[in-house]
This record gives sequence, C-alpha cells and structure tokens, in this order.
Amino acid sequence: MKALFVPLVVVAAAMFVYAPIAIANAPYESTMLLVQKVFYFHFPAWIAVTAGLVTCGVASAVYLFKGSARADRIGAASAELVVIFALFGIVSGSLWARKAWGVWWQWDARLTMAFLLELIFCGYLLVRKFGGPGAEKLAAAMGIFGAATAPFVYKSVDWWRTVHPKTSVMTSLTSTPGGTIMWGVVWFCAGAFLLLYVALLIARMRLQDLRAQIDQLYLAAED
Repeated sequence: MKALFVPLVVVAAAMFVYAPIAIANAPYESTMLLVQKVFYFHFPAWIAVTAGLVTCGVASAVYLFKGSARADRIGAASAELVVIFALFGIVSGSLWARKAWGVWWQWDARLTMAFLLELIFCGYLLVRKFGGPGAEKLAAAMGIFGAATAPFVYKSVDWWRTVHPKTSVMTSLTSTPGGTIMWGVVWFCAGAFLLLYVALLIARMRLQDLRAQIDQLYLAAED
C-alpha cells in the first residue's frame, strides 16, 4: 500500500490542478448558470463520503465479528475521512444554497440527514478518544449504524418533500445542452476525489499502524 501512496498523490494532484480548467470550460447549466459549477466539487465530495462509509461499515463489521485489529484501524481511518469529506460537502452545499434558495441552510430531509450523518461520525471519533476500555467496539457499532444511514440520506429527496434536487437530476443532466460534457467533468472530479480519499486513507492507516506499534512498546515496557 505504501508503494501506491506517491503515485496516487501525484495523479490526484494533477487531476485537481486540471479540474478548475475543465470546470471553467464546461457549459453553463440553463437555469442555475455559474452557481451550478459548485456541483463539480459538491457531488464528488459525497462520492468520497460514500466510499468512506462503505469502507468504515465493512471494516467495523469485520472487527466486531472477527476481532481484527487491522480492520479496526481501517474503520477508524475511514471515519476520520468521512467527517472531513462530509464537512466539505455540507459547506459547498451551503454555498450553492445561498445562491439557489436565498438562504445558507434549510432544515429539509436531505440536509438534516446529512448533518446527522456528520454528527454520528464525529461521535464515533469522540467515543474512540474518550470512551475508555471497550470504546473500539462501541465505535465500530456506531460506524455500522452510520454506514447504514447512507441509503436514507441518498433517497431522502425521493421519499420526502424537500427543496434539494432529487436523485434524478444526475440522469437528466445528459439531456440538457452540453450535458455530456458536464457529465464527463462531474465524473472526472469524482475520480480526483476518490483518488484523494484512497491516498489519505493510506496515510491515515500508516499513522494508525504507528500508533499501534507505540502502544505495544508501552505495554512491553510496563511488563
């Protein structure tokens, strides 16, 4: 994994350098015009969140049922990245909302559930840090619960009345003028965010491994 880190960082950095150029050259959306370009980073941020949720949920389940310390460290690293990328998604969404809706925030279904998701994983990190003995298992349960909320966050705009665009907005993008180009830029940026997520996950996993080694040295010294 360490051998992949530098190439991933280089490719991700190159993609992020080119991303503003691709976004600037993408055509304007017919109704939202310039503000729609926030979407090119807003949506990919939530793609990275989804990757983090899946990784954290699976790793947490493996830790609870198999007792794998490695899985526990993967879950912890993924949870940290979920907090970071979800915060980016919420903030970028608020910037978009200010122009589109005239307010920074609306307590509708999608936004409220996204905020709750952020709080769940902030709670995950707090439990791991301050929960005392057995906190890892409690945090893992929270990780599984947080991952299980992802489908509800995604489908909330279809199930309940909300000012947030429905999930069908993505499929309708290609039918708009210049939609194929916009779709390509969206997934290019999503690829950049996913590569960044993987690179950060590797870095955080390395840190978690070093922390585990230090803990083992402390235990050995006490014995």
